[in-house]
Amino acid sequence: MYDLTINGKSQKVDVAPDTPVLWVLRDHVKLLGTKYGCGIAQCGACTIHLGKVAVRSCTLPVSAVGNQPITTIEGLSDDGDHAVQKAWLEHDVAQCGYCQAGQIMSAVALLNSNPTPSDADIESAMSGNICRCATYLRIKAAIKSAAE
Repeated sequence: MYDLTINGKSQKVDVAPDTPVLWVLRDHVKLLGTKYGCGIAQCGACTIHLGKVAVRSCTLPVSAVGNQPITTIEGLSDDGDHAVQKAWLEHDVAQCGYCQAGQIMSAVALLNSNPTPSDADIESAMSGNICRCATYLRIKAAIKSAAE
């Protein structure tokens, strides 16, 4: 049994220690915003925050969470008004939308650690998130807008 803090709420889950956090979130806590992409931490669709760090939940075993809080896309704001979410809408970033939760979580982690990132900082921080619709230019513009 694991007692996790997810989006500020305590959640008890009875799962095997090697269960990836992605499946804890989706199957046990019913938070469906975090997506399954590649399953090997290469595409970023499953990005969440563990503490203040962006991590890939598809390969993170629940036993590695410890006392660190988990934040998912649902936990960024109550009504989608986080600065990055607003910038995403302003720049019409999403096309199919599948990767966007992971993209936004990586962008928020970047801005939390570097409030005024350069183009190179953005490209480096976002390089692990793949968008099959190739909205990379709009993602960069949205991050720069959210940083202002």
